[in-house]
This record gives sequence, structure tokens and C-alpha cells, in this order.
Amino acid sequence: MRNTVPMALILSLLATPAFANEGDYWQVQTSVYTRHYNPEPDHNNHQRLIGLERGYASGNLWGGAVFRNSFDQSSQYAYVGRRFDSDRHPFYAKLTGGLLHGYRGEYRDKIPLNRLGVAPAIIPSLGIQSHGMAAELVLLGNAALMVNLGLRL
Repeated sequence: MRNTVPMALILSLLATPAFANEGDYWQVQTSVYTRHYNPEPDHNNHQRLIGLERGYASGNLWGGAVFRNSFDQSSQYAYVGRRFDSDRHPFYAKLTGGLLHGYRGEYRDKIPLNRLGVAPAIIPSLGIQSHGMAAELVLLGNAALMVNLGLRL
């Protein structure tokens, strides 16, 4: 059972050329800046996020990210969402929703609805895309904002 997710990802990547439409893409991204609205001494501002996202010409998308949370704990976010591109400018808005895992121990209650160790999350962002590169301003609820850079593959 443990190999199911990696195997599904590998098969998805291999099948991509056969089913890809013009406008479909993969994007890899990383965090470059984080700022907490109300900083605390134990906050981590270096998330070391690595994310992979699959986007479709329709605007639908799905993806996942691994990162260090605000309390330097290994965390994961798996999501689906939608990207809203401007017709006239390189700007876009994105809204994702999914499951967030990794807030444990004394920090378990720092995110809402985390009673089972996995919590629902809705994350909006604003971005700009040009020449295969993207920069996003990600709003992390009432806790922080983060800037991510991405490369479209």
C-alpha cells in the first residue's frame, strides 16, 4: 500500500504526453520568503517548500507540497484547485483546497480542525506568469504570507 502513491505519480507523469492538451502544464515551485503577521520567537520563516502542480487548460489543477511549517515540523499539503488567468495581463489568481498534515505535539491546535493530525485548508494566492516562470503571493490564513517561485515544465 505504501508504494501506491509514488507508483500513481510515476504513471501519471508517464501518461502525461499521451493525454496532454495544449495549455496543460507541470509546475515545480519553491518558497523564497515568508512573513508571519504576528511573529513569535518559535516561528520559522524558512519553509523550504518544494511543490509539484499539474495544471490544465481549463484552469483546474491539483498538486502537493512538502515543507517545514511555522514551527519547523515536516509537513505536507495535497490539494485541488482552480487558476483564474487574466485575458489581458500575465496576472492570475489561484484558489486551492486540500488536506494539511504535519502540525503535531504542542503545535497541533495552531491550525483549525486538526484533531486527527490532518486538517482541511483553503489557500488563495495571486501570481504573475512570464516565459515559463511564475511568482506567487500565497495567503496563509491569518498566520502569514509566503512568496513562491515556480518553473513551468
